[in-house]
Amino acid sequence: RRLFPIWIRAPKGSEIQPVRTSEKRIVTMDENEEEENEEASHIGETKKKKNRAKRPKNADGTNKGELRKADLSKLQAKFMMLFAETRWDAIMKEMKNVRIAFEEYEGDVKDLVGYQKVRCHIIFDVKLGENFRRKARLVAGGHTTDPPASITYSSVVSRDSVRIALTVAALNDLDILGCDIQNAYISAQCREKIYCIAGPEFGSDAGKVMIIKRALYGLKSSGAAFRAKLADCIWDMGYRPSKADPDVWLKPATKANGHKYYEMILCYVDDVISISEKPMRAIEGIQSIFKLKGDKAEIPDMYLGAGIERVETASGTKCWTMTSEKYVKTAVTNVEMKLAEDKQRLPSNCKTPFSTDYHPSDDTTQELDLKGTRYYQELIGILRWAIELGRVDILLEVALLSTQLALPRWGHLQQAYHIFGYLKNSPRRRLYYDPDYPNISEDRFTKHDWEEFYRDAEEEIPLDAPEPRGREVGIHCFVDASHAPDKATRRSQTGILIFVNKAPIIAYSKRQNSVETSTFGSEFTAMKQAVEIVKGLKYKLRMFGIPLGGIEPNGKLQQPANIYCDNEAVYKNVSIPTSVLNKKMHGISYHFCREAVASGTCRIAKEDTLTNLADLFTKVMGRVKRDTLMDRFMY
Repeated sequence: RRLFPIWIRAPKGSEIQPVRTSEKRIVTMDENEEEENEEASHIGETKKKKNRAKRPKNADGTNKGELRKADLSKLQAKFMMLFAETRWDAIMKEMKNVRIAFEEYEGDVKDLVGYQKVRCHIIFDVKLGENFRRKARLVAGGHTTDPPASITYSSVVSRDSVRIALTVAALNDLDILGCDIQNAYISAQCREKIYCIAGPEFGSDAGKVMIIKRALYGLKSSGAAFRAKLADCIWDMGYRPSKADPDVWLKPATKANGHKYYEMILCYVDDVISISEKPMRAIEGIQSIFKLKGDKAEIPDMYLGAGIERVETASGTKCWTMTSEKYVKTAVTNVEMKLAEDKQRLPSNCKTPFSTDYHPSDDTTQELDLKGTRYYQELIGILRWAIELGRVDILLEVALLSTQLALPRWGHLQQAYHIFGYLKNSPRRRLYYDPDYPNISEDRFTKHDWEEFYRDAEEEIPLDAPEPRGREVGIHCFVDASHAPDKATRRSQTGILIFVNKAPIIAYSKRQNSVETSTFGSEFTAMKQAVEIVKGLKYKLRMFGIPLGGIEPNGKLQQPANIYCDNEAVYKNVSIPTSVLNKKMHGISYHFCREAVASGTCRIAKEDTLTNLADLFTKVMGRVKRDTLMDRFMY
């Protein structure tokens, strides 16, 4: 309505003039009401003449800012041209694409033993970014079928795998190309036995029995069917799926200078990224089987909804960045529109995600009704996805609000709005996946002989891991815990931040399952969780064929991850062999972490509380301290 004029009839007695308002353009024209206008009161007519006299004029005598008849005709013509395509035209285009999915059945329906009948329907959309093009999609009613789970499961690449891939691409100086497969599902065969009765959109075939032969949108098995066909295509090109993430495909390659590395293909449904010295070769192999949107591949600027860009750091290193700026702006706009309906608005000048000294467990405001609860859950879902796309600066606050999903209160909703106000105030924070090696002094790590304490301790190396290729990487983990911040349950909060070289890969903030009686207990529990996550990350890196940097104490090669902890007692218990545990209830965590150190899985260093980056994910901070820590890895 902001783009095109809306015609309305003017009220009797009003002056007939085109006017423009801030909200929409209203044009009123009616020559038959001249006589009624002449009967307007002398006072009102005089005021209008004075107002008109103050306005600057166009060359044709109309007021500045008003729409002339010629302009109106042009706008109306454009409006009619853009919307000349009817829904039926859109349906015909869609049916032209999906007609291959249907095969006419000329026999008796009773003979279709084992087949299920479904209904198909058309859904519509207007593509604003494509000149208001109408879009129609034929969708099958897959909710009425009951296929086995074995033919419906379909995985996608994980977000941390994408972050690792972007880091390795910069580390080994590899190029990246992305493509989007057009009409993805319809290219695969349908895995279910189903049929439908053709509707009027089938033209002369309306009313006939149609067996569905291709994977239509809406069917539970369509995603898995398409993924299987795409997997066959990539397999035939010589790539093999990683056991750590089946949607990351690897192929050994060698550069002209002799540098060995792995080419990678990452798949998220129909979005594909190729990482290689010559990534176009993999794209061409996919293009030989599938049709690509635009029939081209290009350097991606979006993936998984996040904006990605290759930039140069202050040190001159080229690396990839990820930002959720567009997603955040759209989310903020939608929330503002929702609030405007109730004549409300987002909080302004929000410098931190939470209000000062706020904690969800202390909130005693009124409980939300069913409608409010659902909207609150929707907002938390939006914020969670923003975190996945890179906004880890709101991770702790969203994690705390997520604990109230079952029974949120009015105050919790207001703090969710406060987070959106913070995102509006600072929408451009992004993560740099810097492949440079951090400058870590070896003096921070104490060396001890663990032979007498854990004689058989050895790190578990996967026997089926591919040969390591490319440049080495190192793992650096910050861990912290906040003891009993939740006044209702007294459960502690664990915060973990893990880097591969200088690239932030995993950010973690979650309530602990147990209730600890002391800070030592909560910190030890957090240390155990950090070691578990580090083990999983090391397994993934090895299964991606990425070599880990190592040391050789006592002539034996070890590849430890560096873990930084700010609790003195936990640091000594884990890193010093002769340190004795006084609280026996933590015995399992104690030996688990010490054995990991003895085997070379990790090593522990003492970190000052003021510089521990994991504090961001355990404690609600003021703006100054918060920004000081955040600026060390977010830009």
